[in-house]
Amino acid sequence: MRIAQRAQRIEPFYVMEVAKAAATLAQEVAHTSQPMIFLNIGEPDFTAPPLVQEAASRAIAQGNTQYTQATGLPALRERISDWYASRFGAQVAPSRIIITAGASAALQLACLALIEAGDEILMPDPSYPCNRHFVGAAEGSSVLIPTTAEERFQLTREKVESAWTDKTRGVLLASPSNPTGTSIAPEELQRIHEFVHSRGGITLIDEIYLGLSYEEHFGHSALAMPGELGQSVISINSFSKYFNMTGWRLGWLVVPEALAPVIERIAQNLFICASSVAQHAALACFEPDSLQEYERRRAEFKARRDYFIPELKRLGMHVPVMPDGAFYAYADCTDAAARLGVSGSWDFAFELMQRAHLAVTPGRDFGQAAPDRFVRFSTANSMAQLREAVARLEAVLA
Repeated sequence: MRIAQRAQRIEPFYVMEVAKAAATLAQEVAHTSQPMIFLNIGEPDFTAPPLVQEAASRAIAQGNTQYTQATGLPALRERISDWYASRFGAQVAPSRIIITAGASAALQLACLALIEAGDEILMPDPSYPCNRHFVGAAEGSSVLIPTTAEERFQLTREKVESAWTDKTRGVLLASPSNPTGTSIAPEELQRIHEFVHSRGGITLIDEIYLGLSYEEHFGHSALAMPGELGQSVISINSFSKYFNMTGWRLGWLVVPEALAPVIERIAQNLFICASSVAQHAALACFEPDSLQEYERRRAEFKARRDYFIPELKRLGMHVPVMPDGAFYAYADCTDAAARLGVSGSWDFAFELMQRAHLAVTPGRDFGQAAPDRFVRFSTANSMAQLREAVARLEAVLA
């Protein structure tokens, strides 16, 4: 069987390879005194709150399970629009919002609509690996630009300008970012978008962790930029992270008005629509009681960050930049790996898996900028699990 070149260009998603190995070991140690702790997957331990679950059950009971418009339920688009206005002060018309089958579908639709064969998209290194493959699936190519801790592991306007060529189509950013949990300062993001816009390029920004921002300076949507800048940026978002609906596979895309019918046409053909049950359930995300619960959970995620990262540093795993959002710690494991008698984050991750029954993600997925130095911890687990993880780390590193 002949496999298409585009499929062969897609690398394995190594975080899932690690997850498979951890799941196998977890079965073997399930009944021991040290069952596996999973700090490798970015999935909240919270599930959808009660009103959302009730809305899903009600939708099924009432038969609201048929196709919706390809752009999604009008009522859901309106509620998202209201949320942008109340939470971020961003005026986003519902007509610019397209409901998608998760943020992954949103990225795929945007890339297929905007990227031609041979186009180049600039991205920071490190960054989320799947974003590169969405670009590749649209016959474009990703240009990874190394970033530093001083830059918060984010692109700057100067680096975008320096890397821009005749082949450059635009930039794909994430704020807050996976794996670092860092955001782009609003003023720097505006400077980047001003340059990209002046070149006729596109600015795509992954904002799926935006609801989980912990510092006022960074918790702003790109859609709140003034005038034409806010109208021309393309934002990807999701119900998975802040709204705790990972398996529901529901997200959305905000695009310029002129692009909305193009995205709709592609979505009609590729997806028909996002899950109708998930859409009806998501309406309840914006009820006052649900939003109050989400804010309580956001405070809990911040408390976990504030506990776990100082503990990592105490154990010799330096986190170069304190995350201002999401639920990740991108830690330098060089010293810790040496203390375990191994070299590099990949071997360190498997050593922790075997000796501490602790699953973490090596930096191999996230780019080419010193991936052997870093591992990513997810702090989406309970405080009790994080405390146990610290105790096990301390024991094996002693």
